[in-house]
Amino acid sequence: MEVQSLRYLKGVGPRKEEVFKRLGINGPADFLRYYPFRYEDRTNFKTIKDLIEGEYAVIRARVMARHLKKMPYFRRSRVKNIYEIAVSDASATIRCTWFNQGYLADIIKADSELIIYGKPRRYDGNLKFIAPEFEMIEEGEGSLNIGRIVGVYHTSPPLTQKFLRKIIFDVLGQYKTKVADPLPFDIRRERNLSNIAQSLEAIHFPGALADAERARERFIFEELFFSQILVYLRKAKTRMQEAAVLKLAPRSFVQIKRNFPFTLTAAQDTVLTQIFADLAKPYPMHRLLQGDVGSGKTVVAAFALAACVDAGFQAAFMVPTEVLAYQHVQTLSEIFKGMPYRAGLLVSSLKNTRIAEVQAGIKSGAISIVVGTHALIQEEVRFSKLGLVVIDEQHKFGVAQRAMLPQKGKNPHYLVMSATPIPRSLALSLYGDLDLSVIDALPQARQSPETLWLREKKRSWMYAFLASRLAEGRQAYIIYPVIEESELDEVKSLEEMFVKLKKKFSSYRLGMFHGRLKAEEKLAVIERFRAKKIDMLVSTTVVEVGVNVENATVMIVENPERFGLAQLHQLRGRIRRSSFKPYFILISADQLSEEIETRLSIIVKTSDGFVIAEEDLKLRGPGDFFGQLQHGLPALKIANPLRDMELLAAARVNAYNIIKRDPDLREAGHRMIREHLDFWFKAQQEEEALKSRH
Repeated sequence: MEVQSLRYLKGVGPRKEEVFKRLGINGPADFLRYYPFRYEDRTNFKTIKDLIEGEYAVIRARVMARHLKKMPYFRRSRVKNIYEIAVSDASATIRCTWFNQGYLADIIKADSELIIYGKPRRYDGNLKFIAPEFEMIEEGEGSLNIGRIVGVYHTSPPLTQKFLRKIIFDVLGQYKTKVADPLPFDIRRERNLSNIAQSLEAIHFPGALADAERARERFIFEELFFSQILVYLRKAKTRMQEAAVLKLAPRSFVQIKRNFPFTLTAAQDTVLTQIFADLAKPYPMHRLLQGDVGSGKTVVAAFALAACVDAGFQAAFMVPTEVLAYQHVQTLSEIFKGMPYRAGLLVSSLKNTRIAEVQAGIKSGAISIVVGTHALIQEEVRFSKLGLVVIDEQHKFGVAQRAMLPQKGKNPHYLVMSATPIPRSLALSLYGDLDLSVIDALPQARQSPETLWLREKKRSWMYAFLASRLAEGRQAYIIYPVIEESELDEVKSLEEMFVKLKKKFSSYRLGMFHGRLKAEEKLAVIERFRAKKIDMLVSTTVVEVGVNVENATVMIVENPERFGLAQLHQLRGRIRRSSFKPYFILISADQLSEEIETRLSIIVKTSDGFVIAEEDLKLRGPGDFFGQLQHGLPALKIANPLRDMELLAAARVNAYNIIKRDPDLREAGHRMIREHLDFWFKAQQEEEALKSRH
């Protein structure tokens, strides 16, 4: 379907066009895929005398009287006018009132007939509608908003539900028969799915709720099907590429195990077996390694890095922060102690002369392993013989950024790592082109933190407990959600509380750490904390990624309701590295909403990152979650892999069978699949170009 400008649509001016674009609607075709998020049953017609206070209802009545009252000017008054009408049916009369909508006096005429939808309230002993929705009854014209099942959409001012429904109705009438169905007929028949025209009509303007549900099922399946088609296309493409075989020398394996302070866990051994098997294949490894903070992902990556160098190739290790880059270089130097590997560090805060030296070493091959941040994907960085790419905390990078580093070599092996647990069903949906490895056990010497959730009234006890840990020589983190003093409710700002804490804990040394510090300042603070020259680090969530201090055994999180579950779990992982008993303390307001109570109780009850991730997905919905875990797949507007597991499994089967039989999608029955993917890729490129301009 050809995409046209929104300006061609009646009633869409420049301002509304901008709002539509913010909602992801760039042309008429996008309206068809802008699905309702819920439905209202507005078929409950009643007579006026049968109305019940507080219960939504629809009435059909005639205007008997009307009055527009202009209010006297008061500076603080927001009410400029009141428009009131009295409407009657054969049973009774009721009044309807609108504030600051005086223009309705030109629309609602005396003796006109209306359909009114709203929730009546009792005022001065009588029922009354306040700002109800209404429609004029036109001869032979059906209502889009009242007297039927009505879809409710996410909107933003100045867009109204009414206006959006009218636009969608008009676009649907004009385009629904022109939209080619991207789902092959045999799959629709096998899965008992309606065709595209019927489904578009039913999802936006259903005759019954059952019609809407059937249409939703079709579009959920379609989204999951195309995500899996892309997954299998990528996998097939990878298998057709040639890659170097990388094998770790036996002496290197022995030396690394000798240098590593812990015995490898069974989970680490299993993952290493999987990785070594991948590296021995003639096509590139594409593997996702998941494991909680402190589970030992870095040492597993070190074995892969060593295998790469032993085979005569270079390895690149990209991380999201400079603190983490320095830390990995330090860790790798300990793991590779006494071994002939030259590791380099490339971060933007280095002096220009040092950056040039490192880049020259990478280009010549003198540097066999380089650890760095986004600086690794700069155009000036050229590898002599790149054989392996490792990306840590991969969800912190954009899709394009993750793709750039492997392009600096000829089909290098590819290992991405994440400490953010992803439910298996979601991992299969988002990362099905990557083989999945999981480290699901911590080294024995590490203890799980005890999680305490305290209310404000327990603050004195918490400070006393903190003082007792500090007195024993332990260190602590105190985490705040904001940096500068904020007017958001009772949120404590970092700078404000740092001053108060310095007074309260005057006998201890405090440091402050946040994202606005310069790179060298961050490193200096962390080094002082690691060297025990700081007893208490007051920080934002910057410590979520890569700050490891074994002596830090207490973490206090202020206003935990401001954090996501996955983020809280990541923070908790920072104090898992100690052999001493760690404590993770949440301190919140005494009174919280039921939703927040439910969310925080999950963190207290379980330390299993995968359980937490599943609960997080249930509570937040797929939109936010997928935004963080983007993998270059179409955005899921209506599907939720955790909720729609049966449809996901069915979509995977159909997608697998198609790509297995027709990997280039050349068969006539698969032409629409290819065209739909081409349309999506073009839309994605336009969206990325738009983002880059802003």
